[in-house]
Amino acid sequence: MNRKAFLVIAIILIAATALTACAAKDNTSLEDQKLKEKDEEIARLQEEKEQLENKIEELNKNKSNLLSRTIDVIELLKEKDMEGLSEYVHPTKGLRFSPYAFVDVKTDQVFTKEEVAKLGEDTEVYTWGNFDGSGDPIKMNFNDYYNRFVYDKDFANPHIIGNNTEVGKGNTINNIHDVYTEGHFIEFHFTGFEDQYEGLDWRSLILVFEQHEGQWYLVGIVHNEWTI
Repeated sequence: MNRKAFLVIAIILIAATALTACAAKDNTSLEDQKLKEKDEEIARLQEEKEQLENKIEELNKNKSNLLSRTIDVIELLKEKDMEGLSEYVHPTKGLRFSPYAFVDVKTDQVFTKEEVAKLGEDTEVYTWGNFDGSGDPIKMNFNDYYNRFVYDKDFANPHIIGNNTEVGKGNTINNIHDVYTEGHFIEFHFTGFEDQYEGLDWRSLILVFEQHEGQWYLVGIVHNEWTI
């Protein structure tokens, strides 16, 4: 073999070796990139999983907290302990009383936490809205209003409890979700009392809560019944 031919063969072998090495290097880099991307995807999914678990834990904690406070509030209402109830009243929005499911932000009475604490001894006559049917103004002191439009039945022992769901339905529009857009309500409902009325004598007491600085507070007490 002459020298020229030898050099040509040597150059071809060197080039082939270099190409093989480059290909191997490229394959190694590609595998490393795939492994890196897979590790990043696993890390991302793990982070999303942890975030979801934290959200679920927070939701369960909030639900448990809301349930506990709802039980406290209904027991305080049963005992007519207005001073105790005041501790659950929203510190900035106060507590609104609505005689029917249509919450009227113009006429319904709203009391601050401090005012709620003294309602049991308050003899002032307020206008709480209008009676269904007659349209006459509901003029009562708090004790009379309480007996008629708050705890007129033993709502601590209802037939049904609704969780953010309307149970009692009559002709009055229920606008709780519209008024309390950030609220969560619990409805204590009686399906009826006397057979002759075929369920038209049902009653509901609805407690509306909103969160403030991570805690649930009472913002509305809504009474509901069959209306004309």
